[in-house]
Amino acid sequence: MEVTEKDVERILLRNLRVPLDEFVAVWAEAERRNTEQSKRGTTDWYAGGVIVTCRWLARAVVRPASGPRRLARPPVSRHDESAREELIEAEYLAAELLDVRRPDLVESRAGWCEAIRATLRWAWRSSGTPPIDVPVHAAG
Repeated sequence: MEVTEKDVERILLRNLRVPLDEFVAVWAEAERRNTEQSKRGTTDWYAGGVIVTCRWLARAVVRPASGPRRLARPPVSRHDESAREELIEAEYLAAELLDVRRPDLVESRAGWCEAIRATLRWAWRSSGTPPIDVPVHAAG
């Protein structure tokens, strides 16, 4: 999925602890990498983890493989509520324990748990570096 102006307009600034333009650049780069890898027949679980986390934080509308469009779900708890401050904090705490609670994901989706944690730490807790490096030309 390409990050559109409409997607950016849906983002609540209170859901982020990083500058909006940096968040959008990271999200767009993760989407680009995922598309590139998919064309090669490769699944990039790390990029996928960044994407699902960014989509939820951004309150993006997604189209699942089957069914109608819907708001993106949180990457760990998978409930149907859109991102808001208290839910983001709960999701962050759940993500910190994801690989302990779901060790199967560590094996079957290498990088997935790490990406979700890194994205929430960076975007919500304003801790650490962006989960994906953004090339200078992509950052604007």
